[in-house]
Amino acid sequence: NCISTLSLFSFADYGCILEIQKIAFFPDGRSLVDTIGKRRFRVLRRGHRDGYHTADVEYLEDEKVREEQTELQNLHDCTYELTQRFYEHGGRTFRQLVMHHGPLPEKEEDIQASPDGPVWCWWLISVLPLDLTHKLTIFSETSLKARLTQLKHILNIILESRDYSN
Repeated sequence: NCISTLSLFSFADYGCILEIQKIAFFPDGRSLVDTIGKRRFRVLRRGHRDGYHTADVEYLEDEKVREEQTELQNLHDCTYELTQRFYEHGGRTFRQLVMHHGPLPEKEEDIQASPDGPVWCWWLISVLPLDLTHKLTIFSETSLKARLTQLKHILNIILESRDYSN
């Protein structure tokens, strides 16, 4: 009984509302659903109704930076350049991920236009070789500066290890 109660509430504390782009149904009953993330949220309360998980959520938005915009832009540009290097030098496994997730998105003009920050950051988080717990930590961050700093650090480690192994 205790185990079933634990499995009842076993989804993450953070999530993303998905918009369905297309669905392909297969003869064996399976389906392939192509989605795009639309809005991040934090779970406030969990529940269960009619056999489905339910939750009360709070939508997340990045904090807008008024001061230090030049510093934030420089951090953004540097992290994007590292992402391009990571993208260009990926191996066979990475190329398979790109086939699934698509190519690296272009940089946006206004990095604070979206309440979730630049799209390419979310693409990068999805393809980075990190455990889910670490990805959720980055995903839940509402400071673009903090998220970019974490991504820059991770990319530097990955790129240095690749340079070291060559």
